[in-house]
Amino acid sequence: MSKKLQTEYELPKKILEDIDYVAKVKNLSPAKKKRLIEEVKKEYEKSIFEPGEALGIIAAQSISEPATQMTMRTYHFVGTAGIQVTLGLPRLIEIFDAKKEPSRVVMTLYLKKEFNTKEKSEKVAQKITEKKLRNYIETISLDLINKKIKLKLKKLKESEIKNIIEIVKKKLKNYKIKTLKNTISISLKSDSSIKDLQKLKKKLLDIHIAGIPTVKNVIVINQNNEWLIKASGFNFKEILKFDEIDKTRSYTNNIYEVMSVLGIEAARNVIIREIKDTLEQQGLDIDDRYIKLVTDMMTFTGEIKPIGRYGVAGMKSSVLVRAGFEETVKHLVKASVTNEVDDFSSLFDNVMVNQQIPAGTGMFELIARMNEK
Repeated sequence: MSKKLQTEYELPKKILEDIDYVAKVKNLSPAKKKRLIEEVKKEYEKSIFEPGEALGIIAAQSISEPATQMTMRTYHFVGTAGIQVTLGLPRLIEIFDAKKEPSRVVMTLYLKKEFNTKEKSEKVAQKITEKKLRNYIETISLDLINKKIKLKLKKLKESEIKNIIEIVKKKLKNYKIKTLKNTISISLKSDSSIKDLQKLKKKLLDIHIAGIPTVKNVIVINQNNEWLIKASGFNFKEILKFDEIDKTRSYTNNIYEVMSVLGIEAARNVIIREIKDTLEQQGLDIDDRYIKLVTDMMTFTGEIKPIGRYGVAGMKSSVLVRAGFEETVKHLVKASVTNEVDDFSSLFDNVMVNQQIPAGTGMFELIARMNEK
């Protein structure tokens, strides 16, 4: 798309490129293409906000009003054996409250082209799934008289059995451990109680053997003719170390983990994606610009701030606005002690004292009609 067209129609380059693409696909004549550009320009101009428009209030209303129609339900991602995902209003509240740990953390892992087959993706899924000692044990028994725990491993490769025995010995250095083929015997002190045996049994079963800790319920699905992995759990940083994973597209719904691994811009993109997905699953269509405005308010400081008194609302410069939101007495007392001044530059504090708000025509102190005879 030429710069001449950009200058002539005063439209963003991306919109003109999209028009150019549609014109090629639909094989439009120059006259029809020109008409299309003119119609798009009309719609574009309608969508531009006016100077002084109260965008914050419009964005808040545009998101919160449809959100009241959202359900409180959750559902399983893939059948009853799949990964459970929080949906609806509970998920939206989690996002806007910038919850440190979502109730259900789900990672979406894309694979590089050379690993994008069902067989290879299943191998990757097996590799990242956390496996504890309990997953390799066939039987486990407690000898209450001799104060021993005996466990028999499943039929495994000799190298796997050797690896498991070495890990168990490292984890239980203070215990006498004897091994025979695929059997492990752990002896406690003679004065140990049954409770000590039970504690050791629990510790044994929870010993980490392979995979990435906390990564559970890993499933492989085909989406848009592409194989990808859905996994519940944390440790996104360790996941990205695998050569098979496409680091440019993989993400987790834990926004704080994304921020710590990939930075605030990536976290912002995930917040936008999560809000849009949550709303679309409920059949709600909200303009992207409102979502992006709220997301920018949550992330522009370089950290993730919740929409609330400990985040965005608490950052307001106006004393009356902060006092009007929550903890009225606390904010008024603090302001009086620190000698804060309210300059009445926002909307809500002017509404409180019945003054004209600095929005729309009220944002100008002097209005002049120019070029009038």
